[in-house]
Amino acid sequence: MPAPSRFDGLPMHHWRAESRDDGVVVLSFDKAESSVNTFSQDVLIELDTLLERLLLEPPKGLVIRSAKSSGFIAGADIKEFQVFDQRGTVNDAIARGQRVFQRIADLPFRTVAAIHGFCMGGGTEIALACDYRVASDDASTRIGLPEVKLGIFPGWGGSVRLPRLIGAPAAFDLMLTGRAVSGKAAKAMGLVDRVVPVDQLIDAAIKLALRGAERPFQQRALAWATNTWPARQAIAPQLVKQVSRKAKKAHYPAPYALIESWRRGGGSTKQLLDNERRAVVKLSSTPTARNLIRVFFLQERLKSQGDRNHGIKRVHVVGAGVMGGDIAAWSAYKGFEVTLADREQRFVDAAMQRASDLFAKRVRDESKRPEVAARLRSDVEGVGVADCDLLIEAIIERPDAKRELYGDVEPRMKPDALLTTNTSSIPLNELREGLHRPAQFAGLHYFNPVALMPLVEIIHHDGMDPRTGERLAGFCRAIDKFPVPVAGTPGFLVNRVLFPYMLEAATAYSEGIPGPVIDKAAVNYGMPMGPIELVDTVGLDVAAGVGRELAPFLGLPIPAALATPPQPGARGKKDGQGLYKWENGKAIKPQIPQGYVAPDDLEDRLILPLLNEAVACLHDGVVADADLLDAGVIFGTGFAPFRGGPIQYIRETGVDVLLQRLRALEAKHGARFAPRPGWDHPALRA
Repeated sequence: MPAPSRFDGLPMHHWRAESRDDGVVVLSFDKAESSVNTFSQDVLIELDTLLERLLLEPPKGLVIRSAKSSGFIAGADIKEFQVFDQRGTVNDAIARGQRVFQRIADLPFRTVAAIHGFCMGGGTEIALACDYRVASDDASTRIGLPEVKLGIFPGWGGSVRLPRLIGAPAAFDLMLTGRAVSGKAAKAMGLVDRVVPVDQLIDAAIKLALRGAERPFQQRALAWATNTWPARQAIAPQLVKQVSRKAKKAHYPAPYALIESWRRGGGSTKQLLDNERRAVVKLSSTPTARNLIRVFFLQERLKSQGDRNHGIKRVHVVGAGVMGGDIAAWSAYKGFEVTLADREQRFVDAAMQRASDLFAKRVRDESKRPEVAARLRSDVEGVGVADCDLLIEAIIERPDAKRELYGDVEPRMKPDALLTTNTSSIPLNELREGLHRPAQFAGLHYFNPVALMPLVEIIHHDGMDPRTGERLAGFCRAIDKFPVPVAGTPGFLVNRVLFPYMLEAATAYSEGIPGPVIDKAAVNYGMPMGPIELVDTVGLDVAAGVGRELAPFLGLPIPAALATPPQPGARGKKDGQGLYKWENGKAIKPQIPQGYVAPDDLEDRLILPLLNEAVACLHDGVVADADLLDAGVIFGTGFAPFRGGPIQYIRETGVDVLLQRLRALEAKHGARFAPRPGWDHPALRA
């Protein structure tokens, strides 16, 4: 007969408990019917019951680990959190998490979190509630508190415990950015106590549970000194100043609420947790939090697309300009064998230098850079065409030039290889003429800068094999990009929606409204940069080319600022001169004339054309549904995430309100503001 266990009789669906001979209990989290560990309320209730039983018969120590190979704990169950928000029970959910984690913190024996793989949000908070933390040195181990990206902040004790553990400066660097750190980086800042190879993780955690350890005096002293009342009053205003450079309080209230909760913090742990809970509950009901959580699910939807068995190993890129060269470099960085071709070696050489710069920034381990760099090879002769699984064309935006190239490369490609174009606006029906295998032809439209912009549009046409789209979406996922399938009509989705916005900005600029005034109006709305700066960043030559394609299709006049191709050396950021002067990659904007007052309708003039065209895209079926449209515009343009996307913003503001404002602009400024077809679409009133 097996010896009786302290856990006999307890229903355990999500946790497994092992009582070891040395007196340590190892508690393994293995959420039922899920490939990933997340905290739901039933998980917390079961854990609370286990902790209560442990108090009746205390072990010598407790180790908390994950039984999943996928990682430690991804955080709270966000879908459940949405349901609680709808029911108005967020307060209860947060209170339970705080209560269970505080029970761990109060246990009368040593507790250790053994972390391998991702450890996010609530996963980090349960680790902080333990006495010690051990992390694996594996590259997959990442520890963070990303709640600010959801419009809230850590609410299960994380905002209370982290500053006390590692000091306020390091704690706020993590909480305000939402960034994750490796095990080694976490050790350096005092977030974890040990970093070991993964096969030694549990043994190291058990050793800590039995013997304990003392943290270095310097870490303890820093943590104490930066959390005193005078320190909080001195540091908090500096943190607010840092945040205000990147996010307005009206747009993103969570960082400000987090800083204020800590600044006012005093008294007992219970009081601090109560302050944390009240602040997070208040934030959870804001439009910002609800929209950012919506954006999170849009992102998860994009990540789930495509076939992992895409069969693409070798990539050949034709066109070594900024886009083609950077696409090639990014693909090599992400593990693909890449060849890069252009008509002259000097163009390829310039792209290879940019690739070297990318690898220097992204590959922190210098010893691994040669291996990454070796995956990208110069190929002016085009030898890679015959071996590639995917060919990406990124040459000049002229249909005749592209078709001529296809006629040369398609006969040399493998039968199952995919031919794609990075065109930004040319309809695919126009480009596929003359192809022998149109079913394997598609658009693969990246955005500039390739290393930073997360979206890739997969452009469809009616002769494309669905398997082609699946393979390309799988490839996008493999290079950490979000694929959005769109119809192959002019401008596709992102450029079609963005073009009227940029065009109206250029019109306002041509009327004499200063560029910085125009940019400020857009940034005040929540755009990541102003449209005049954006035109320069994209390039006046590219903007003029897109204008030639899209303006006739959309029936829009082209203003003087974009009517003709720019002078040589004045194409914008890439030349150091455009509508603005550029130095060291930054726009040098002229001073706004003293006393200048922006027109009252400037923000509407910029934003409503974008919304108008988004409605038309939905009406025309450019994407499958409103969620994909919002996802594409957010991740392709940086459209204010806290607003949830163009369609979500229309729902929240009201169709009738926006139509009235459009018609007022039409009466004042002309027919370009006339409502486009689609304002009666059911999705706008969902």
